[in-house]
Amino acid sequence: MIDLGISKLALIGAVALIVIGPEKLPRVARTVGTLLGKAQRYVNDVKAEVNRSMELEELKKMKDSMENAARDVQSSVESGASDFEKSWSDATAGLDGADAALQSLGEPVYPVYKHPKKNFRLKQKAVPQWFKARTGVRTRTQSGAARVARFRPRPSGRS
Repeated sequence: MIDLGISKLALIGAVALIVIGPEKLPRVARTVGTLLGKAQRYVNDVKAEVNRSMELEELKKMKDSMENAARDVQSSVESGASDFEKSWSDATAGLDGADAALQSLGEPVYPVYKHPKKNFRLKQKAVPQWFKARTGVRTRTQSGAARVARFRPRPSGRS
C-alpha cells in the first residue's frame, strides 16, 4: 500500500499550491474530497454486498442442515411408530380372553361409555314456538336501541 506520512502530505500540498495556484486550490480540494468520498462509499457498498452474499450462503447451508435434521427426525419417529404399533398389537392380542378370565374371577368388567346419539352435525329436533312462548325464550332478535326504546319508562304527564 501507499505509505503517506505527514512529510509526504506536506510536500504534495506545496506542489499543488505551486502548480494549481492559490485561487483554484480550494475548489480543487473540494472536488478531490467529494470524489474520494464517492470512491469510499462505493468500496463500502461492494464490501456490504460481498458480506450479504456470504451470509446468504451460510443461511442456505444452515437451512439445508435443518431440513436434513428434520427428515432424520421424521424417519426415526415413523420407524418408532411402527415399532410401537407392533408392540401394542402384541401386548393387546390376548386381552379378549382376559375379560372373560376377569369375569370368572369375580372382577367386574365395565363397558366403555358411548353416548347414544352424539352427532353434532345433525340437528336432532326443533323446539316448538308454543313451548318457547310459555317458558319465556326470545323468538325474535331485537337490536340494542330497539330494546332500550321498548323498556324505557314512558313519561306520565306531558305539558
